[in-house]
Amino acid sequence: MDYVSALLPPAVMAVLFISVIRVIIKSQGGANKAKEDAAVDAALARAENAQQGAPRAES
Repeated sequence: MDYVSALLPPAVMAVLFISVIRVIIKSQGGANKAKEDAAVDAALARAENAQQGAPRAES
């Protein structure tokens, strides 16, 4: 029975890891994909505009 107790924790971790990966893959896309993409694009545009508008320190 020692082999069962030795193999159980890695097996449980493997099942949990696979289930997390499946949830991540299933949550990609869907109805909110366009809204999420637009939010990311807007955040990137704001970051680029802020970076261009900031004065640069020249040495």
